[in-house]
Amino acid sequence: MIGTSAVGGAFVRSARSLRAAARAIPCLRALGCLTAGRRVRLVRELEELRAVAAAAQDVVLRPLPARLAGIEPAGGHLSASRGAAVGGDLYEALATPYGVRVIIGDVRGHGLPAIGTVAAVLGSFREAAHEEPRLSEVLRRLDRALERHLRARADGECPLERHVEEEFVTVLLLEVGRDGEVTALNCGHPWPYRLREQPVGPALARQTAPGEVLPPLGLFPLPAELPTAHWGSLETGDTLVLHTDGAEDARDAQGTFFPLRRALSEAAGAGPLVPAAVVAGVRAALLRHTGGRLADDVALLALRYDHCPLSSPSALTRPAADAHRA
Repeated sequence: MIGTSAVGGAFVRSARSLRAAARAIPCLRALGCLTAGRRVRLVRELEELRAVAAAAQDVVLRPLPARLAGIEPAGGHLSASRGAAVGGDLYEALATPYGVRVIIGDVRGHGLPAIGTVAAVLGSFREAAHEEPRLSEVLRRLDRALERHLRARADGECPLERHVEEEFVTVLLLEVGRDGEVTALNCGHPWPYRLREQPVGPALARQTAPGEVLPPLGLFPLPAELPTAHWGSLETGDTLVLHTDGAEDARDAQGTFFPLRRALSEAAGAGPLVPAAVVAGVRAALLRHTGGRLADDVALLALRYDHCPLSSPSALTRPAADAHRA
């Protein structure tokens, strides 16, 4: 038989445990409130960061206008960095006194470390595109701007990333003249695809390769003579689709590359080409193919030529060499 003293001792210990548990309940409740409050603050801070990232994207990669002097543009971007709105890809299209000038490029790496380089290159292009009569001089301006930016980074003025000497930027510059003639300079970037409407069935997609490709900016000095490529004139309805290599290099779980050419044709569909629909269709196809897990940033820029004349000469007068600012 169990003694009375043993039973009493067990009862006393149980009572003490219950009292200790009762005293701990308020503490646990307080801890739960603190944890919940901290979680709410973290969610709020994350939402604020996303809002800042969206604002930064609008500044660095500005929304394209609905029309640009006879060209209907549309652009889109996907970042490989989870939760990032801006990556290492860049694009811009501007109506200038010399035609519509376009840039697309890819900074080595992605995420926050690449944003400063993207901003430096785009800032230089937005000014030089209006000021320089020759596309080759626009490229030289970009090269000098990148050199200054990387030198400042190396000196510690912009310490976003350590290995500055390994950074480079691929760049494709296009100029579409009043008659639809296309001039291009390429520094290590994929050539664009040309979509052409067909009488029956989906649009025909073909990759262009009109000229020599220079090394990416930042690796070597530009040569004295730049190999400018001259295409023929675009026909009404022709659409150029510029992209970064993240599109063609994207793979699915089995390692199969993304079929960009086929995706472009399917996204274009039959009938008149709509640049925004092409970009949206390719983006959706990319996400399906990769399961939403991109290994690299992707930028897409579609330009449909509809043979509209440029704006009135008074709006786009050719400036003196140093009189115009973007």
